[in-house]
Formats: sequence, structure tokens, C-alpha cells
Amino acid sequence: MKSAVARGVLEVVGRPAGPAIPPRPDPAALLSALPVPLLVLGSMNRFRFANHAAEQFLGISMAQLTQLSLADLVPEDNPIFQLIEQVRSGDLTISDHDLTLESPRLHKTAITVQGAPLPEEPGSVVLVLQDASAARALDRQLTFRSAARSVTGMAAILAHEVKNPLSGIRGAAQLLEGSVAEADKELTVLIRDEADRIRDLVDRMEAFGEKPIERGPVNIHRVLGHVRRLAQSGFAASIRFSEIYDPSLPPVFGNRDQLVQVLLNLVKNAAESIVASDHATGEIVLTTAFRQGMRLAVPGSDHRMHLPLVVTVRDNGPGIPGDIRPNLFDAFVSSKPSGSGLGLALVAKIISDHGGLIEVDDRPGRTEFRLHLPMMIEDTTD
Repeated sequence: MKSAVARGVLEVVGRPAGPAIPPRPDPAALLSALPVPLLVLGSMNRFRFANHAAEQFLGISMAQLTQLSLADLVPEDNPIFQLIEQVRSGDLTISDHDLTLESPRLHKTAITVQGAPLPEEPGSVVLVLQDASAARALDRQLTFRSAARSVTGMAAILAHEVKNPLSGIRGAAQLLEGSVAEADKELTVLIRDEADRIRDLVDRMEAFGEKPIERGPVNIHRVLGHVRRLAQSGFAASIRFSEIYDPSLPPVFGNRDQLVQVLLNLVKNAAESIVASDHATGEIVLTTAFRQGMRLAVPGSDHRMHLPLVVTVRDNGPGIPGDIRPNLFDAFVSSKPSGSGLGLALVAKIISDHGGLIEVDDRPGRTEFRLHLPMMIEDTTD
């Protein structure tokens, strides 16, 4: 039956042009080798076939899927069911974009679903699933870099046009402090403190400069351990930490100090979110994993990077306010009353400089930042 379904699916997805070359490959083996998740649902929406990519996408083996229906994984009010019924009733091939497949067992966003009837199996539907989140992350990464360049240009102007006058203002205030009446000293201190605050802001903006970074092998577990100790000795002293690490993870190709800066920023944001919500059982979970990733060019280099190293910082705080979520990594965007809005913008810029990707998965009671980090692999192909 599996081969019969596979032959029918090949009729839907198309056969290669030109004469067949014997011996003909097994259709089921061809479909299983496809890198795109492909499913076949029977007339009652029970799973009849899933290739290897679909098993990975759903996190469920084919043997388990055959015992389930789609309604066991996705609520029946999900738009995917409407698409399936339209395919069946109209005998049409239909696509839908930007779907969310969410349930206690599944959480996938930005999914494109293509459905087609299976001629050899009346009532059956072929579904091809494509995850557009990686492409969106790449688009956002380009946006982050453009925003970082804008901040860099602004910082260069401010450093030249603002920092020098600020030094003069601060020095004058300091001289006045020793000669004015006691009642006026408070004003000179205010001038000095505000000058220092503006100088510190310009210094933070200068961190966005396009300077080459020195990279080498970095043990990410040592970095995470250092960040956790810093957090637990200060701003996250009352928060529980959990660590789920892959001990066989190879070194990250990166800059240790910058990775410490990135992870310390993410952990600090997670801790502040938990503290602000008065969560009685606040927890930050740090995880590492090895997953095959995409290949990307490294800025300022002829090398290509694989991104199979995934580092996650997750908290059970209230989540990210909806009004800032779309612009979370933009400069000067912050949900904190006293925040400068440069922390996450700098995080995104550093990860981009490493040739990596950053993603955020946010829902009530769970915020997760995922860093996709590289190992360097020499590209021997053109």
C-alpha cells in the first residue's frame, strides 16, 4: 500500500521529463528522500504516509503517525482543515501561506501548506509543508544589519559632534561646583551627571561599529556557565536556572567575549521579565543542541558557515508586549521605562557578524530566544 500511495503522490508532484531509465527507483524511497515535509491523509484525515522530512517536522515517527489523525495534532478550527476540504470538494490544488500549526504537541509558525488530491486514492489528500520561518529570519537579519549601520553612522556623528562639547560642559560644571553657593551645587551635579549619561549612551552606540571580530573555537558551555554564575551572583539571585546541554557539542566558531555579551543580555532580559511579573516560580532554561542548519556566507570573509549549533535561552515570564514584538531588534525599541533600546539591537548585530541567526518564539508564559551559531567549514566547491 505504501508504494501505491507513493506512486500516486508522484503523479501529483510530477515525474521527471524524458524517458525513464531502468531500473526504476522505488517511489517510496524517492519521496522519503525529499527534503520537504510531505504527508498523505486518508478520507478521515488519518495519516497514511509521511516522508522522513515530515517525521522530523512533526517530531513523530511514521509508525506513531499511522495511529493518529490530523485532529490529534492540530485543533479542528485550524485553517488547514478548510484547505483540505476545499481540495477534496473541488478536486483542486490549493496553497495557503503563513499558517500557524499550534497545539500542546506542535508549535510551527509561518508555514506554507500546499494541498492536492491523490487521483489513485479517492478522498486522500497530499500535503506539502514548507517552513518559511528561516527565510523570514534571514530577511530580518538583513534588516538588523541595515539598522546597525544606521546606528553606526549616527554614533560616528555623535562621537565627533557631541562628545567633545560634552567634555567641555562637564568640565565647566565641575569647575563651577567649587565656586557656587551650596544651593546651586545641586544644579552643577545635575549637569555633570546628565553629561555622563549622554556620553555613556554614545559609547554604547559606538559598539555598533563595523569592526572585524577575532574568531576562534569557543566552548559555548563554558560561556553559558560563566553567564549563569554572573547572573546568579547578581540580578538573577532569586531565579532558578535549568541547563539542558548536549555534551558532545563541538566548539562554536566565534568570539568568546562577544558571545558572553550576547548571552548575558538575553539572560538579564529574561530575569527582569520574571522579576517584573512577580512570578513565584521563575525559571530560566539554557539549552544547547546540534541540528543540521543552513549555510551562510560570513560577513567580511570568503568562508561559508554551517549553523548546526543551537543555543536557547527560555524563560517563563509574561512574554513580549505585542506592540514592540515586530520591532524587537530595532535600535531604541524597549519595553523598559529606563531602557535605551540598544541591548537586543546589539545582540542581533553581533550574531549577524558571526554569520549566525537569532529567532524569538514568544507566547504567554514562555519566551524563547534561539541562537543558530556556526562551525567553520572550508568550502571546496565553486
